[in-house]
Amino acid sequence: MPSKLYVGNLAYSVSNDDLHELFSQAGQVQSATVITDKFSGQSKGFGFVEMTTAEEVAQAISQFNDTDLKGRNIKVNEARPRESSFGGGNRDRNSGGGGGGGGGASRGRNRW
Repeated sequence: MPSKLYVGNLAYSVSNDDLHELFSQAGQVQSATVITDKFSGQSKGFGFVEMTTAEEVAQAISQFNDTDLKGRNIKVNEARPRESSFGGGNRDRNSGGGGGGGGGASRGRNRW
């Protein structure tokens, strides 16, 4: 069963291929993905690596956590499941904020 790693503190120049090449030293890499901004394409500075076994994940963490990759010390941890954006917590969607205010004309600006 594949296991997933979170890799943080990546230099913006790190590519999917760089991650794949590095982590293949610890075992078989199923996938390696640097997360990018969907509009600019710029790296967000973190990514995920999926490996074949839990043993390879443990090896990768001990081998690469806090080591240099392209000038930055990367952080390598076992990835946690993504938290749902619904439910959970004690957040009340109807409270706080005050928000908005109505439409109306151009509030003090002359548009003509």
